[in-house]
Amino acid sequence: PVNLAIPTLNINAAFQWVGKNNKGEMAIPSNFKDVAWYKLGTIPGEIGSAVIAGHVDNALSLPGVFKNLSEINTGDDIYIKNEAGETLHFKVTDKEVFAYNDPDAASAVFGLSDKRLIKLVTCEGEWIKSQKTYDQRLVVTAELTP
Repeated sequence: PVNLAIPTLNINAAFQWVGKNNKGEMAIPSNFKDVAWYKLGTIPGEIGSAVIAGHVDNALSLPGVFKNLSEINTGDDIYIKNEAGETLHFKVTDKEVFAYNDPDAASAVFGLSDKRLIKLVTCEGEWIKSQKTYDQRLVVTAELTP
């Protein structure tokens, strides 16, 4: 993937391809305007769940690429352009919020699927200063249109 577009939220972002951080977790984008695709997982458009993360903000006032992701609705369109120049069209099917340390969140995001899904992930909720993270994660699921 090279570009993510969500017209209803005025999102048009470049992709970073990421692996794992030193804690063994999915790495996050190195800036607040790009999104990160987990390159060790499913490729967008293939069977399974392709995971894409983006920042909500910088924990202060600078908005991130997914600042308004919570406003997305079922049926909204998401477009991913790939290296071959093809544009894949996804439709939002679900939106869930998990506690940041909820053990079920990982399976909801990275779990196996026989569908062609993308999972958009960002922070939500209250900032936990001591842990430098938000207390919730928003997970938006979208399925490739036929």
